[in-house]
Amino acid sequence: MLTHWGKTQPWALLAAVVIAAPALASVTVYRDPGFRGPAVAVERANANLGLRFPVSSVRVARGEWELCSEPNFRGRCLLVAQNTANLRATYGWAGPLQSVRPRNDGPPPFGPPPGGGGGGRSETLRGMASQFWPAPRTGGDGTVGSRVLACPRGSAPANCASENANSFCRRQGWTRQAYNRMETEAGRNYLADVLCVRSM
Repeated sequence: MLTHWGKTQPWALLAAVVIAAPALASVTVYRDPGFRGPAVAVERANANLGLRFPVSSVRVARGEWELCSEPNFRGRCLLVAQNTANLRATYGWAGPLQSVRPRNDGPPPFGPPPGGGGGGRSETLRGMASQFWPAPRTGGDGTVGSRVLACPRGSAPANCASENANSFCRRQGWTRQAYNRMETEAGRNYLADVLCVRSM
């Protein structure tokens, strides 16, 4: 049951619709401590929630979830696996939340998690003229094994990351990379958000 929100905001109507079917949700985030206020339920990875309110509490229906303060799983990230009535008191969470994803392997809706420098699986999205890897990996089709380092030689300047992204794309059968970013995990820089294309 949602508490009184005061003046109706556009996002309040969306929250009411989402919260009406809690049985389908795997994690639900709330604006206020104690699972109160506007809420949004999430079943699968979402790289940009577009929330207009801070998050103060969370209910976890199943699995372990990564909550990140910025879009695309960046900024400060927090792993939660149980209901938490006050994120600030428990984890020192400041409030902003813009992306969320499951972190445990398992059947849908979880699937393979993208992160981690060690062995694991990631995801890819292939189109007719390009293919996108949020977290490229070293094995097989770029979705298994260890994360691809942005610059295996050490520090990771942008030109080194671009060269390595080009090499990754060529190994996957594409001509070059059209877009890439770097993601830092545990002090190491990895390739992220690599878009491979074929030159005309």
